[in-house]
Amino acid sequence: MRLSRLGLVPVVVVMLGGNLGAAQTPGPATPAEVRQFTMTARRYQFDPSVITVKKGQLVRLIITAADRNHGFKLEEFGINQLLKKNQPAIIEFTASKAGTFIFRCSEFCGLGHAKMKGKLVVEE
Repeated sequence: MRLSRLGLVPVVVVMLGGNLGAAQTPGPATPAEVRQFTMTARRYQFDPSVITVKKGQLVRLIITAADRNHGFKLEEFGINQLLKKNQPAIIEFTASKAGTFIFRCSEFCGLGHAKMKGKLVVEE
């Protein structure tokens, strides 16, 4: 099959147009950067127990239960994740609301279970 010269021109123009980023007008902002936190759940505490992010940021929590199964519940963001002992769990969400939100253990882990809490602070 023979390709005409004119048939190739639009392909070349499209390819070059995609590489002229500096000459184009700015588009929408890039997605929010990911704020990643490595956490440990153990005997009635989360470490760290306070996490601070900006509204609109994508948050990634990598949580490992060190001593037994625990849970991570952040009700305002619809999160309730089982944390299996020694198996890191990755939880991702967008901090879409400003305020201070309590997270807690959602898997009964002993007599101090009710005290196993932390805070997510989402700043404007």
